Amino acid sequence: MNAVEIDVWADVVCPWCYLGKRRLELAIAESAHPAEVTVTYHAFELDPSTPKGTGDTVLAWLAGRYGTDLDGAREMAERPATMGRPDGIDIEVDKQLRSNSFDAHRLVALGLAQGGPALQGAVLERMFNAHFTEGKAIDDVETLQRLGAEAGLDGRRVSAVLAGDEYTDEVRGDEEAARELGITGVPFYMGNHKVGLSGVHTVEILGRLIEAAAADDDEPATADA
Repeated sequence: MNAVEIDVWADVVCPWCYLGKRRLELAIAESAHPAEVTVTYHAFELDPSTPKGTGDTVLAWLAGRYGTDLDGAREMAERPATMGRPDGIDIEVDKQLRSNSFDAHRLVALGLAQGGPALQGAVLERMFNAHFTEGKAIDDVETLQRLGAEAGLDGRRVSAVLAGDEYTDEVRGDEEAARELGITGVPFYMGNHKVGLSGVHTVEILGRLIEAAAADDDEPATADA
């Protein structure tokens, strides 16, 4: 098996991205040579205009956006929660707080710079868990400071990043790359810069992405959905 580099565009507040990350990890573990597969995550903000620190729940926001009551909003939010349970993902729809994800993305970028894909993946996982399971406000500076340290980042670097604008260019660069590729939704996967796959898929289909990316030819391809 040839070495495979998988680039994934994702948002920290996207439940489908959380599910996609878990299934990709399972697909890699089941692949012919999991040690040959490297995953790098790229920032994508579903709603960059989200204000910071509102304290609003995701359910209240969904209800207002779609003109329904909390029960209707809960029904919408439960879909990814239900799909994620067999994959070991615990999404607590009543706890989620509407949060701006920009600073969280900057810390995910710091993880890549500090410790490569492994640390970056750990930081992203910690952000996902904090938002979807614990109901933390991942746009709160003190919360992000704690989460970054818990994920393995150097605490002093986390403080410096959050106090300034470091890794802003990296986040904006990821978003510009997404626009150039025509990415309008996440998760989006790109294997060895030639195999594209968008949306939530089974472990089997993500395995096909890995196989297609590892193929010897240089022709662009698409994993069968």
